[in-house]
Amino acid sequence: MTGYLKRIRTMLSPTLAVIALAGIGTISAEQKDWQEHLKTDPILQAMTEELHRSKSGLKLDQVAAPYYIEYRVTELDEAIAEATFGALNLNVRNRYRVLRVVVRIGDYKQDSYFGQGEGTVGLLPVDNGILPLRQALWLTTDRAYKAAAEALTAKQAQLKQFTIDQPVDDFAHADPMHSIAPLAKLAGNVSSWTAALEKASSFYTEDPQIEDYDSSLHFSAVNQYFVNSEGTVVRSGKTLYELQSRCRTQAADGMSLGRTTSYVKTKLTDLPSADQFVKGASEVAASLKAFREAPVIEEEYRGPVLFSAHAGSSVFAKLVGENVLGQKPALGKSGRTTGAFSTNYKTRVLPEFFSIEDDPTASSYGGHELLGAYDVDDEGVPAQKVSLVEKGVLTNYLLGRTPIRDFPSSNGHARTRTPSNSPVPSLGNLIVRSTEAVSPDDLKNKFLELCRQRELSYCYRVETVVSVSQFEPNLLYRVYTKDGHEELVRGAVFGDLDTRALRSDLIAAGDDVFVESSLSQAPHSIAAPSLLFDDLEIKRASINKENLPEYPPPTIAHSGTIAK
Repeated sequence: MTGYLKRIRTMLSPTLAVIALAGIGTISAEQKDWQEHLKTDPILQAMTEELHRSKSGLKLDQVAAPYYIEYRVTELDEAIAEATFGALNLNVRNRYRVLRVVVRIGDYKQDSYFGQGEGTVGLLPVDNGILPLRQALWLTTDRAYKAAAEALTAKQAQLKQFTIDQPVDDFAHADPMHSIAPLAKLAGNVSSWTAALEKASSFYTEDPQIEDYDSSLHFSAVNQYFVNSEGTVVRSGKTLYELQSRCRTQAADGMSLGRTTSYVKTKLTDLPSADQFVKGASEVAASLKAFREAPVIEEEYRGPVLFSAHAGSSVFAKLVGENVLGQKPALGKSGRTTGAFSTNYKTRVLPEFFSIEDDPTASSYGGHELLGAYDVDDEGVPAQKVSLVEKGVLTNYLLGRTPIRDFPSSNGHARTRTPSNSPVPSLGNLIVRSTEAVSPDDLKNKFLELCRQRELSYCYRVETVVSVSQFEPNLLYRVYTKDGHEELVRGAVFGDLDTRALRSDLIAAGDDVFVESSLSQAPHSIAAPSLLFDDLEIKRASINKENLPEYPPPTIAHSGTIAK
C-alpha cells in the first residue's frame, strides 16, 4: 500500500480541499489521516473534484437542481480459468473500472429515484490520468441528471393513480462517513493452478457415465470508491478466491444427477492445496456411482426429518435470509416489505429457543471464516450488527437508505450485487443460535426415538439441499429405525418446507455449526446448526427425465490415446 501511494503524484487542488473538508468541524487525527490518503489517490481526486463541480453547476432550464449526487467506482482485477474433461478451455485476466452515477432531484421525502432515474452506468479508464477520469465522470453525470428529470415526471404521474395510506420517505438521511481502507491486490500465480484444474476435471476417465465435468477458479480483487454530495468519502478493498468442481451424470432411468464441491475464501492461503482440491474432486466424482444406483423415492412420506448443519444453513438462507430484507414495495403497494415476512413484524416466525442476527462486523464464527464481513456498506453507511429474531419473534429487517414503514433509517446493509446494480438490502453474516442446543448425537437419538414412537420403519435425514426449480434435497438418506443404518435415495422433493413449517414444526437444534458462504448476490455467509423437524412431507419429484446418449462415449486406452 505504501509503495503504491508513493508512486502516485500528489494533486490536491483548491476544489478538492473544499469538498474534502465539507461538513467537518474540528479535524481529528483520524480525519487528517484520511485526507492525506485522499490527496494521493487519483480516482478519489477525480471523483471529488467532479462531484464538487456538479453540485455547483448542474442545472437545466425548467428542471430543479439535484439535492443529492453519488459516484461509485468499482475497480476489478480478476483471473478466471476453467478446465473441462481434463483440458484447459479458458484462462483470462481482466481489469476494468465500472462507474455508476446517481442523481436525485426533489428531496428526501419524494425524489426521482425511479426507473431510469435509479442510476447511470459507464466505464472509467484504467489509467490514472485525472482529466480522462473527470471527462468520463462528467458525461455519465450529465446522462444521470437528464434521466432523473424524466424519471421524476414519470413517477409523479404514476403516483397520481394511487392513494397511499402510510407513505414513507424515498431516501433516508445519513451522516457523512470518511473511511480510506488499503487497496486490495491479487496474490499468487494463476498458472500454478491450471494443472490442478485439468487434473480435477479428468476423473470422467474413471467413470464413462459421467457426462459433464468441469473445474474452475475465479480470483478477484475488488476496490470500491464512493463519494456523495453529503460529504461521504469511502474507499474499500477485498479479495475473493473461489475454486469449484462440478460433475453430472444420468441414472439408468434418465434422471439427471449432479454434485458440486466449492471453496470460497478471502485469502489465497486459506484455500485447500492443489492436491487437496484434486482429491475433493475425485471424491465427488466417485460419489456419482452410488447416486446413480440409489433407489428412487416412490412413496409419500410424512414424519420426522433430520437436517445436517450443512442443510440447515441452506434452509435458513432460503426461508429466513430472503425474507428479512427490507425492500420497499412497488408504487401503490401498501405492504411493509416484499418478502414472506412482510406482515410478521413483532410476531413469532421461529420457535422461542431460536434467535438470529446479521453481523457484518464479524469476520469469523465458531472458528469459521465469514465471507460477509465489511466496514461500510455500498451507500456509505457503517456496517451494523442487527438483531433480527429474538426468542422466535421477528424484530427487525436488513435495510439500506430506502425506508420502509416503521423503519426510517439505514442499518448499514445496502450492497450491490454487481458493479452496475444499485445497492439493495442484503445479507452480511446471518448467524442462527439456539438456547436449547444439544449434541448432534443426542439430536439424532431424539430423531430416531420420534420415528419409533410413531411406529415408522424408517425416517429421512437430509445432508444437503439445492435450489433449482424448487427447494429440494440433494443428498437424502433413508434411516432405518431398527438399527439406524442409512440408505442413499434420490428423486425427492419437500412437500411443505416453508415459513410455516419453520415456525411450527421445527422442534430442536444441534450445538454444531456449518457456515455456508456464497458469492451469489453480495458475498455473504450463513452460520446455522443441524435441525430436527417434527413433521415434514417428502415425496417423489415430478422430473422431466432426459434422454440417455444413443451410443457410448469414446474409450481411453491404457497408453492415453483414444482407442479406435
